[in-house]
Amino acid sequence: MPAAAWIIVLSAAASVSLSLGARQTFGLFLLPLGIEHGIAATVLGASVAIHNLIWGISQPFAGALADRLGTGRVALGGAGIYAVGLLMPAIYPCAATLIIGIGILTGLGTAAAGAGTVLGAVARAVPESRRGDALGLASAGGSVGQAAMVPFAQWGIETGGTSFAFAMLAATMLLALVICPRLEWRAPIRVGNAMPVGIAGLPDLARRALADRDFALLTLGFFACGFQLAFLTVHLPAHLALCGFPTGLGVTALMLIGLFNIPGSWLCGRLGNVVRPELALGGIYLLRTILVGIFAITVPTEWGTMIFAAAMGFIWLGTIPLTSTAIARRFGVADLGSLYGVCFLSHQVGGFLGAGAGAIVVDMTGSYAAFWPVMLAVGVVAIVSNWATRAPRLAPV
Repeated sequence: MPAAAWIIVLSAAASVSLSLGARQTFGLFLLPLGIEHGIAATVLGASVAIHNLIWGISQPFAGALADRLGTGRVALGGAGIYAVGLLMPAIYPCAATLIIGIGILTGLGTAAAGAGTVLGAVARAVPESRRGDALGLASAGGSVGQAAMVPFAQWGIETGGTSFAFAMLAATMLLALVICPRLEWRAPIRVGNAMPVGIAGLPDLARRALADRDFALLTLGFFACGFQLAFLTVHLPAHLALCGFPTGLGVTALMLIGLFNIPGSWLCGRLGNVVRPELALGGIYLLRTILVGIFAITVPTEWGTMIFAAAMGFIWLGTIPLTSTAIARRFGVADLGSLYGVCFLSHQVGGFLGAGAGAIVVDMTGSYAAFWPVMLAVGVVAIVSNWATRAPRLAPV
């Protein structure tokens, strides 16, 4: 790849690292917010659920803006919104600031600065033969952020409390001032023979895409991805604490997920170059569901938890480059941000339900035992829906 393309890939990875890395720490605040400020677990659970829903609803619009105006501009604005959302509970921690700041503002910020927006720039910057590799590398940025920010946030909580930790996370968003201008600052007027539709053409584009049977199945499968990952991100540390393990094990588990997904995302991206992406996605959902099933039925141990986290981490965000590649093969890359956003909305509806329902279950029953069968059921839906897709008749560049 030319040097200019590498700059865009690495900048995209850094933007994903900031936006996804910060949100992966939210589960660490679940119990400390209750101890420090008397905020119930359902408040943060509801905030993260709203965050997922707002992220999903705004993702098609953020992607459409980036496709038409330039990814770097949209991502920089998103980082600013994200910082404000983190500062609100840092300055005045209460239910309202968590709902507005974490729930709404960081949801908007993640949509604008995260993978759904910046991967469109990556796909347009690299040749079709290297697209899977490049998307995998950029997606791995989210794992670098998780591996770095989880211990960073935990240190902040232990050192200065939740407000101090939220303020530290907000400060990291200043790095966007260096990163975002090196992305696709001005979007191309045309990509091949296609012209991005922008927000005005988004409703018609979404209708045409969802009328495609295989895109609809791909979108259904992405629902399960969001459901499973949001539940684990928010509730795994609390689940381990309820099982009697020290807080550090939850931090270690989230950090291992991030570390192992760095090579995992890249390899999943490469896999999309040689295997039809939908088939690979079905395989990932199968492995993920098997791992969840084993973890649910066995007595938790420290080593078992770390092995589970490492194995899950290897396929954690591998769905992102594969889903992007699948969409690009069917529809091209001119509107990839918009189309990924349409598909991603389903992912975030799943995330909304996974995070929110998990909080309700633990508040009502005191454990997560009743939730594991639901995790397995949605995994089966994802496997079947992806393996039921057909190969695209055309493969647009």
